[in-house]
Amino acid sequence: MTRDHAATVLDPTIPADAARLTELRRDPGIEVVDTVSRQREELAALRPAVAADVAGEPPRWAYFPWRRTLAGVLGPRAYRLLRLDRNRNLIAPDELDVLARLRVGVVGLSVGHAIAHTVATQGLCGELRLADFDEIDLSNLNRVPATVLDVGVNKAVVCARRLAELDPYLPVMVEPAGLTAETVDRFLDGVDVLVEECDSLDAKVLVRTAARARGIPVLMATSSGGLLDVERFDAEPGRPVLHGLLGDIDAEQLAGLSTKDKVPRVLRVIDAATLPSRMAASLLEVGTTLTTWPQLASEVAVGAASVAEAVRRIGLGEPLPSGRVRIDVPALFDGIGEPSGHDSPPDSESDRPPVRLDDDVIGAVAGAAARAPSGGNSQPWVIEQRADGIGIHLDPALTSAMDVGLRGSAVAVGAAAFNARVAAAARGHCALVDFLAGDERFPLSARVLLTADGPDPTLAGLYEAMMSRETNRHVGSRITLEDHAVAALTGAAQAEGARLRLLTEPGDLKEAASLLSTADRIRYLTPLLHAQMIDELRWPGDARADTGIDVRSLELDDADVVVLDILRRGDVMGHLARWDAGGVLGEDSFTKVCSATALGIVTVEGRSLADYARAGSAVEAVWIEAQRHGLGVQPVSPAFLYATDDHEFTALSPRFADTLAHLQYTFRKLVSAHAEESLALVLRLSRAPSPSVTSRRRGEGEHSSPMT
Repeated sequence: MTRDHAATVLDPTIPADAARLTELRRDPGIEVVDTVSRQREELAALRPAVAADVAGEPPRWAYFPWRRTLAGVLGPRAYRLLRLDRNRNLIAPDELDVLARLRVGVVGLSVGHAIAHTVATQGLCGELRLADFDEIDLSNLNRVPATVLDVGVNKAVVCARRLAELDPYLPVMVEPAGLTAETVDRFLDGVDVLVEECDSLDAKVLVRTAARARGIPVLMATSSGGLLDVERFDAEPGRPVLHGLLGDIDAEQLAGLSTKDKVPRVLRVIDAATLPSRMAASLLEVGTTLTTWPQLASEVAVGAASVAEAVRRIGLGEPLPSGRVRIDVPALFDGIGEPSGHDSPPDSESDRPPVRLDDDVIGAVAGAAARAPSGGNSQPWVIEQRADGIGIHLDPALTSAMDVGLRGSAVAVGAAAFNARVAAAARGHCALVDFLAGDERFPLSARVLLTADGPDPTLAGLYEAMMSRETNRHVGSRITLEDHAVAALTGAAQAEGARLRLLTEPGDLKEAASLLSTADRIRYLTPLLHAQMIDELRWPGDARADTGIDVRSLELDDADVVVLDILRRGDVMGHLARWDAGGVLGEDSFTKVCSATALGIVTVEGRSLADYARAGSAVEAVWIEAQRHGLGVQPVSPAFLYATDDHEFTALSPRFADTLAHLQYTFRKLVSAHAEESLALVLRLSRAPSPSVTSRRRGEGEHSSPMT
């Protein structure tokens, strides 16, 4: 491997480097660029302040021979800290430390150039290895971020030089002869993730076979229709290369095939039947009106972003199964619509095929929506049946002080909309949902429109699980959450436009338990919150049994039932508040969270009611998925959950406003929620027996329905 692409980093405190530096400075043909003072000023402005040993690190000089330029740079730790500062919260510093140990190989430096640069720019690796035998041609410049000055230079070298100018400290190794059967093992030695972007089919098989033998995961972005392939040979050592699409043929056999014989195999790999129409048509023109396969810079950029996210997940051990996904930007534009909350005019008859719906379908969809979870089983909605679907309207009359800004009610409306989609799919219809801003009477509405489009089979398959969803308040026990369950749960939230964080480590659960139990204590000791909490409870014989929480579902033993009679009393809570006592008030939640399998926190980008409604759909999707994996689920709504500023914390609990704000800040930090994310709901997951009883819904018969 060659290193003529790398910058020479000189340390003036080392005599040999100082002599070389003097020599370079005396050369009139070498340009000297000194911005160290500016870099130091920027470093000093970082918040929080940089550690003294990093800030005081002596600067270095980087010499780029292909530019004949000498540039002053901060020391290695300060340089990396400052360059990656804008990653913070999106990629946490401790995550960057983990990723800095990752070695990534990239084979094929046309599409691979953009990928390697994106991975390096985001700080997703600590070493890059590049391999390509080809040189830059002018026709490459429609997608490769090179210049006319690079024509005739090896593609891997061009990429490596660009990376050196980005970060002269980043180790980059280059194999300018490409990979062969003789060199592939040496290239892969020590590599953690391999990105394969070769043009040759036999080369694709060669590097995958070698990677599989070493347990190295392989990623490939096909810059047409945004196709990303993931092959987790690290987790599946026996997995067939390229998902088995080529059969049992090896690289040597492929190399011996004629071009004509390779074509059908190439088409299977790229899934030609689903290619965008322009690309599919272009395939037929290669060799006649087209010289070679067309590619666009924008599609290469999408591929680079996809691979970078995959590298990040692999490097941090986050869920990423083998398979393929298509991120087709042009196709997404075909489905562009008004943003959530914008009351767009209804589609015209010509835009959407007419749908004939009977009352049973509408009733089933409305009934499913009504089975959604809500805070305190308040069911804060009015469900309107229409000829073409239903409307789910947020009713502010059914709220509480905990429901700050009606955000919890919006989560409930979103969960109801998800149930409606599931029921519609099970009845053979597609349901389109718009969350619309309203007025004082109904601040938010979910418009659920049933269409003649084919139903989503995945949603339809959730119907029975949705109908049996329940809240489980048993203490439960801890089990190991398998990788496939983690992937299913996080995928369910992601599919609805939200994010799920899972706390599974005992230390994290204990810290969360401490925060949540403290919030529970404050709820008991704040008169309004306590009164509303007790008002949610329903004892046998209560005339309001179709709302609220049946006390039998709290899974209390006889002694706890007696204690509950005491906890109901506002005067008792008043004494505890005056004494600054009541530590026992949060013990139940502390015990349950500490013994849980996991704590799932659903978050969403944005602060509007429509954003919280989207999160509500994700909450319901995760809840259903958790039960399908044998987990008991209990929603946890700490008092600080929906407050967003000092005024709202004060309105919640004047005495404990500062404490609630601190609890929320600490909890958000624990779950790594960034500033733009809103907390939607916390779900406690555990292995537990079935609940003793389940809460009912307004309008139901005498028997309990499996919903809370």
